[in-house]
Amino acid sequence: MNPHLAALVGTVPPGSAVTLAVARPGGGEVLCHGRTAGDSGEPVTPDTGFELGSVSKTFTALLLAELAARGEVRLRDTVTVSGVPLSLLHLATHTSGLPRVPPGLRRSALPAWFSNPYAAFSAEELDRALERTRLRFPPGSRVQYSNFGVGLLGRVLAERSGGGYPGLLAERVAGPLGLTGTGCEPGAAVGYFRGRALPPWRIPALPGAGAVRSSGRDLLRYLTLHLDPGGAPTPGLAAALRDVQRPRLVKPRSADRLCLVWNLRPLPDGDVLFHSGGTRGFTAFVGFCPRRGTALAALTNSGPRFNSRFIQTGYRVFRGL
Repeated sequence: MNPHLAALVGTVPPGSAVTLAVARPGGGEVLCHGRTAGDSGEPVTPDTGFELGSVSKTFTALLLAELAARGEVRLRDTVTVSGVPLSLLHLATHTSGLPRVPPGLRRSALPAWFSNPYAAFSAEELDRALERTRLRFPPGSRVQYSNFGVGLLGRVLAERSGGGYPGLLAERVAGPLGLTGTGCEPGAAVGYFRGRALPPWRIPALPGAGAVRSSGRDLLRYLTLHLDPGGAPTPGLAAALRDVQRPRLVKPRSADRLCLVWNLRPLPDGDVLFHSGGTRGFTAFVGFCPRRGTALAALTNSGPRFNSRFIQTGYRVFRGL
């Protein structure tokens, strides 16, 4: 087994599936281990779909940048919450002041907290939540990670484009970039939490925060295009791929920057951009370094655990490329 793949397999429970997509200046490869459903199911392939959790937010950022490149939205455009205007840039940089999740979500999630906490929270409930939301701080004054914020961004972009988030993702990103296995429909792999198989992750009210599924093959292409935006099929997407990488602010008490969703870490051998994610049954890490021409996506159908080392190992493997 490839040593990088073996390092990741060693961090997850026995029987877990792992996909590793690696890009280097000389080319890329996708390595797979395990089956789609524990010891049963089909062998995992480069086209097997995994839930991405918060890595979905990078797709929402790309949608924002693509619509902005076309002049259909502006980063300073606003949506009003509790009488306060929040810019799309606030939503994309976790500086909106919105709480991590909408009010009322935890109550609706209780029956399915360990399997699918967002499933019962509908778009109508999100409307009601927006009416009673109170900001935690003035927009732009602090950084506080918010699923609510990026999920609301995805909703705003979809509404301004006249459709839903899955359709917008397919039309503006997945289709043009040739990401045939990327979307919001369940993938082939079954997610597991503490050895228990889970139903597909659903997040109907906030898909832009965590509903995207993708495969190792698609993520290899996705990250390769971030390394070389000139390979994008349209000028708008090329501009968007560059724009999501532009630092917007410095994180407090850190040298790290925030771009549009992406975290950027300045390092002597080249800035690295990265994001991680998880649903109850899946964990994901993606990262790329434009100067070195390297990128990595690591996926598993094992949900995040308190002592899990999957994301940290993914970052370490990425830095060692």
